[in-house]
Amino acid sequence: MTFYYGLDIGGTKIELAVFNDKLEKLYSERVPTPQTSYEDWLYTIETLVRNADQKFATKGNVGLGLPGFVNRETGVAEITNIRVADGKTIIRDLSERLGREVKGENDANCFALSEAWDENNQQYATVLGLILGTGFGGGLVFDGKIHSGHIGMAGEVGHMQLNYHALKLLGWDNAPIYECGCGNRACLDTYLSGRGFEMLYRDLVGETLDAKNIISRFYQNEPKTVEFVNTFIELMAVSIGNLITVLDPDMIVFGGGLSNFDYIYEALPKALPPHLMRSAKVPVLKKAIHGDAGGTRGAAALFLK
Repeated sequence: MTFYYGLDIGGTKIELAVFNDKLEKLYSERVPTPQTSYEDWLYTIETLVRNADQKFATKGNVGLGLPGFVNRETGVAEITNIRVADGKTIIRDLSERLGREVKGENDANCFALSEAWDENNQQYATVLGLILGTGFGGGLVFDGKIHSGHIGMAGEVGHMQLNYHALKLLGWDNAPIYECGCGNRACLDTYLSGRGFEMLYRDLVGETLDAKNIISRFYQNEPKTVEFVNTFIELMAVSIGNLITVLDPDMIVFGGGLSNFDYIYEALPKALPPHLMRSAKVPVLKKAIHGDAGGTRGAAALFLK
């Protein structure tokens, strides 16, 4: 039997999970992400892999889900929230240490791949995964394979910027314009994320609340919160409508904390058509099946054909 190891590499923790060829999870181990040195970071991953090798008496395939990407031309990782590994040739270095091929992809791509390979979704040839979490991320899967692009950064939807219709919706003269960690302003990452949901509520409604309490007020039919949520859904429709026009996906699957707000799946399909071309169809919109497990599962799936 072939074993597939998926590692979800986060800023605070690293999780390794072992899967069989049906992507059924057999084992997992989680440790804190080393912040001290690159050598410690490599050693931690190597130890997790060796532990799994020993447990299953095998040499498993190793896939990494990364909060960034590895430049295909240079082999250098761009992972700004893991400083010890940022700017390093992580795939080459881990391949040498482990004595086997190592594959790595952006964690949003791994999320999309995990969902696309679920038996309930395999009829959808083109899958767009969107993460509504701390940031707004995206992953593209065409015919069961991740589309990474020329240098590996395809799917960075969070760094598209507010368009004419979005600015008009938020109010030309008083639209909140947020700075993004990438160095630009008005990136979708700071609007369509869970964090953006909270910041927009603060700046449009005038009160500071977390997403859970905003959603609770919405379900209590508080007028100003209902108005805000409908504005947010319209902002999603404006922005995601552009992605549908470009990609024409069969399915969009949502992950991240804000994806658990079920009203999205009722309201967004109705809000999208005015922002699409006349003959376009609203794709199937789904909540993620595998949730937080998608990172390791998708990283393991990098080796599946």
